[in-house]
Amino acid sequence: MNEMFENRNTVEISELGEFGLIDHLTQGIQYRQTSTILGVGDDAALISSANSEIVKAVSTDQMIENVHFNMMYTPLKHLGYKAAVINFSDICAMNAVPQQLLVSIGLSSRFTLDAIEELYAGIRLACDNYNVDLVGGDTSSSRIGLIITGTAIGEAPKDKVVRRSGAKPGDLICVTGDLGGAYFGLQLLEREKSIFMENPEMQPDLSGHDYIVGRQLKPEARLDIIKAFDKMGIIPSSMIDISDGLASELMHLSKASNVGMTVYEKKLPIDQDTFNMGVEFNIDATTAAMNGGEDYELLFTVQQSDYNKIENDKDITVIGYVTDLSQGNKLITNGEQTVELKAQGWKAF
Repeated sequence: MNEMFENRNTVEISELGEFGLIDHLTQGIQYRQTSTILGVGDDAALISSANSEIVKAVSTDQMIENVHFNMMYTPLKHLGYKAAVINFSDICAMNAVPQQLLVSIGLSSRFTLDAIEELYAGIRLACDNYNVDLVGGDTSSSRIGLIITGTAIGEAPKDKVVRRSGAKPGDLICVTGDLGGAYFGLQLLEREKSIFMENPEMQPDLSGHDYIVGRQLKPEARLDIIKAFDKMGIIPSSMIDISDGLASELMHLSKASNVGMTVYEKKLPIDQDTFNMGVEFNIDATTAAMNGGEDYELLFTVQQSDYNKIENDKDITVIGYVTDLSQGNKLITNGEQTVELKAQGWKAF
């Protein structure tokens, strides 16, 4: 009888990593419902709807206290907002528009009703800003702190949905916004926390760094870009949101599309405050942009024929081009050195 509970698999989960674990757990899954268009392996699952011209996109994200956030420097309203927005971002990465959200929470007895109301005020603010309906969820007790799980549902015309798997050699690689700010926002918050822990009389000094702190505590999903694509008549060939770092996301597109990726350091969009904080922390801003994560910008590819549609958009930067798989994934540095891309961003285990 005891053999039932023996762990015969000696492989450590940390050896697999988050995505290796997902691949392992989902291998061999067979979809039985004809309504399931796309399952595991993208930013969101795709499900057919009653309207044959429309598909539904569904995605879920979980945030766990002391893993994904620290209550010492995370206001509950900001946390609720971020928990909703990171789910909206996954829907946007499919070129879809978020419409509904379900939120489940696990909380310990240390949280008061006022605290949970503040958390939900942030969730509701995000829903208001993105025109999303909060339609349900669940609540439970937790012995490990606060756990927030969101599930977002969106939709898009069937012929405009974008997956990770459509990039072709010759396509342009683009990103929205700027990169690395959220990482340095986190480093700044962690530094001020450490100072406070050593001397509680010292008050945190975040002055002059509203931008990067906001990038960490209150990110935004790029729904504006999805709407801009529609106006510009652009359907990206592949797309993903940048949650785990640019290098990691480039490798996801590479794997899904069976292509290589070449990007240029000099093309990476980096805000001045991000660059300055890199100097202060003695961390190269390029390292933060490539591996920092949590920027929630969009990484996408387009055909070269679409360049004239995006060239004047100040919120879109072309950072490289798609190559044949045999060329691999690489970064061309400012010194014209070729560096193989490696995913060194967020590791879940």
